[in-house]
Amino acid sequence: MDHRAVDQAERISSHDSPVLQFYGGGVSPEMQAPKLLWVKENMQESWSMVWRWMDLSNWLTYRATGDDTRSLSHMEQWRTSDSSDMEPCGRDEVFWTEIGLGDLYEGSCPKIGHSVEFPGHPLGSGLTPTSAKELGLLPRTPVGISILDAYAGGVGVMESVANAEFKADVFDEEAICHRMVLVCGTSTCHMAVSKKKLFIPGVWGPFLSAMIPDFWLSECGQSATGALLDYIVQNHPAAPLLVNQAASQSLSIYELLNKMLLSMSHEQNMPFLSALAEDTHVLPDFHGNRSPMADPKSKGVICGLTLDTSEKHLALLYLATIQGIAYGSRHIVEHCNAHGHKIDTLLASGGLAKNSLYIQEHADIMGCPIILPRENESVLLGAAILGAVAAKKFSGVHDAMKALNAPGKVVRPSSDPKLKKYHDAKYQIFRSLYEQQLSHRSVMARALH
Repeated sequence: MDHRAVDQAERISSHDSPVLQFYGGGVSPEMQAPKLLWVKENMQESWSMVWRWMDLSNWLTYRATGDDTRSLSHMEQWRTSDSSDMEPCGRDEVFWTEIGLGDLYEGSCPKIGHSVEFPGHPLGSGLTPTSAKELGLLPRTPVGISILDAYAGGVGVMESVANAEFKADVFDEEAICHRMVLVCGTSTCHMAVSKKKLFIPGVWGPFLSAMIPDFWLSECGQSATGALLDYIVQNHPAAPLLVNQAASQSLSIYELLNKMLLSMSHEQNMPFLSALAEDTHVLPDFHGNRSPMADPKSKGVICGLTLDTSEKHLALLYLATIQGIAYGSRHIVEHCNAHGHKIDTLLASGGLAKNSLYIQEHADIMGCPIILPRENESVLLGAAILGAVAAKKFSGVHDAMKALNAPGKVVRPSSDPKLKKYHDAKYQIFRSLYEQQLSHRSVMARALH
């Protein structure tokens, strides 16, 4: 959620470099390069003191093993040799020099390590004696190369399907290409893989073997989802009262809100619960739009406010915000499918996946089943899989995923055509809110210049 490098991201994206096609046409302020450039320009003393820049996950495995071989960052590529074997080729030094970060690779001790490897690669000789003692484990215990936390979530969930139901009409290798993983927390990361290289405007990637070896990864996301729900709920005048009510019933405030909405829909004789929010429309870009518009300057919109400050109003605003987030996910899936993906099944994990209303609204709005894995802590399972592959317990990451991923509950979309019509209508209003914002931005820019 760190967006302080918006200016640096815009400058980097203004370069006419082929590297940018791997980032949807431009970099996000959430990526490494703009953040590094921000530090260089704003914290020069710290910049000069640095020995090595690492992603947190790579720092942890370096501490554990003394081996600074790392996974591929967002700003690097894989190369395919003539024999069709893939190998990591690292960064494009011309690009890094163009954007003002060429000094990271200068001299005999570059500030970003050269050695990169695939997921599943074992590091060094495993745990060093020092790190083994600190962790209470045995020296030389195998340690796998680390990957980004959301990518580990993908490894931990993407094969959590019932074979008979979700693989019946496609070849095994192609089946995984019909799925998208949503790791739903403070923000949400949407990940899909393909056998072909798909360049999609506004979508990060394609990154070859960044998550699953031999597959191209497309990475999308929403910068604030759980954080947005917290913001909406906690800043409402009725929140303190509901917090106390929830505590007295040993519920979370979100469980209480879900119960309230169910009661309200019965009391008002609604055709379906979702219709409670027919007059409230939310564009959830309170922290910009990561995908598919790639617009960090986008702002949130709530349409339909009144002077009502009651608990019931908070419940309606909470429901409309969930719907807005789900319409954002629908926009992402439609955009990816329009550019070559074949997504028809979702898999969800993370804190928000425990919220039954949140998941059901997503299934209804996106019109496809959502599989909840048996193991909800998919990031931890994915990390364990990488360790198991490094320990040679499995021949590769994908084989380990098939053995250790398992489905739990399947949440299906409603078959009610009236509900589909309702969400289709609200989705069109959702899309128009961003278009109106662009128009407003243009009007004000002209007025000020």
